Amino acid sequence: MGEPHSQQHHDVIVVGSGAAGLTAALALADKLKVLVLAKGSLTGGSTAWAQGGIAAVLDAGDTFENHIRDTMVAGAGLNRIETVEHVIGRAPHAIDRLASLGVPFNTEQGALHLTREGGHSHRRIVHVDDATGWAVQSALLKAAHDNPNVTLLPGRAAIDLITGKHETKYSGSGRVWGVYALDEESGEVEAHTARATVLATGGAGRVYQFSTAPRGATGDGIAMAWRAGARVANMEMMQFHPTCLYNLEVKNFLITEAVRGEGGQLKHPQTGERFMARYDGRLELAPRDVVARAIDDQIKRHGLDYVHLDISHQPADFVRAHFPTINEKLLTLGIDMTREPIPVVPAQHYTCGGVMIDLDGRTDLPGLYAVGECTESGLHGANRLASNSLLECFVFGEAAAADILRCWDEFDAPPPVLAWDSSRVEDSDEEAVVIKQNWTEIRRFMWNYVGIVRTTKRLERAQHRIRLLEEEITEYYRHFRVGTDLIELRNLLASADLIVRSALKRRESRGLHFTLDYPETLPVAKDTVLVPR
Repeated sequence: MGEPHSQQHHDVIVVGSGAAGLTAALALADKLKVLVLAKGSLTGGSTAWAQGGIAAVLDAGDTFENHIRDTMVAGAGLNRIETVEHVIGRAPHAIDRLASLGVPFNTEQGALHLTREGGHSHRRIVHVDDATGWAVQSALLKAAHDNPNVTLLPGRAAIDLITGKHETKYSGSGRVWGVYALDEESGEVEAHTARATVLATGGAGRVYQFSTAPRGATGDGIAMAWRAGARVANMEMMQFHPTCLYNLEVKNFLITEAVRGEGGQLKHPQTGERFMARYDGRLELAPRDVVARAIDDQIKRHGLDYVHLDISHQPADFVRAHFPTINEKLLTLGIDMTREPIPVVPAQHYTCGGVMIDLDGRTDLPGLYAVGECTESGLHGANRLASNSLLECFVFGEAAAADILRCWDEFDAPPPVLAWDSSRVEDSDEEAVVIKQNWTEIRRFMWNYVGIVRTTKRLERAQHRIRLLEEEITEYYRHFRVGTDLIELRNLLASADLIVRSALKRRESRGLHFTLDYPETLPVAKDTVLVPR
């Protein structure tokens, strides 16, 4: 690994270069110097993959109350009402801010074009064709590149938070002073310190065998905050998107919610029966958890590999105009969505739980903020309403930045910190084999035992395997040099553990957590809060 770099000090460190992280960085950069660390490339996070759009009340017939109610219904009452009101009330401002940065939102007759998605009672999804995330990511990155107070540093895999009680490679509880990060090219470990640190690291989708999340969604921020002493909540609430393309070569291509919003129908692939009426009166526009369980039931009941999503009854020009990216991708795979149905299966899509934060993005640990998918803000509850995720990134990114600026004079400068000690570790000639085996095992048992439908026995089986792997991975981490794959594996296992522990604690079925042992929903909704030992 070589000798660690000397301590590098910054005003604020943001870990993650997606919508949440860049929003926070740009809001801070008016007055402070900000370092943005990114694992891999600057566009490797989930933001760039988002197809649908951003939910906001902009239509004359819509109201904040409607959007709040839809969010609470989808979240099965587990949402925190003050968070829902806080975020939804700031949605129009977020749209205006993005438009000012050059995001080319679709318009129709001079007004923003609004589409509708599952769980929404009105058209309120602002979008850029079917590639909203990429447009947003591009605009935010350009603004960050152009800002002299923002330093973008890709190729840095965060290992652990630097805390007041940091001992060698393991975080303890205490104030956060920054982060140890691996330079993925040189193999050196850098100590980056700051008065405030913002986690914007995304979710933990890659803990599952089938996921629409990008390769790097390994729960890094959640795992680091947990090891440092922060509480984590509602990790059992893992959202499965109902419609991921079923293709043996392309395993994580999402078919946006908006396809169903614009008339797409779910059908049995052999009989052609439209089956959603059997499960919910809202048909294809039911919330994601309902639709995902319906598809899962059809697949298991009839021994299917997939079901069909069919929008071919709509005019071909309409389909091509609304879904150009999806249409072009499917054509390369021999599927013409204007003429034939799309084979789809559910896949893990979003981490609704995470690091507990308040309305300012503050975690339990002084000096540590968190924003976006790595958090439990109270917005999503037991199931995220479609297109509320990017909205959360913008609102909390700005909120965390505002709080840091407001409290700046109260933050002490970081002290000297321990250098990363690599003198007692060695290179491993088995790293690739060990990591691939453990990664594959985690993702398979999480899919089979902790998926859309759960039982206590399956959860206990998963927990037993986690305990066995913990010993092996911890031993490996202590004795061999760290690389990105090992860092991700360690965080992946920690995320799996948090998900299973949370699922075992919830003795009811609510939203995304459905267990055959406790099929009823309790009268009072309570968060599943995990407290570090």
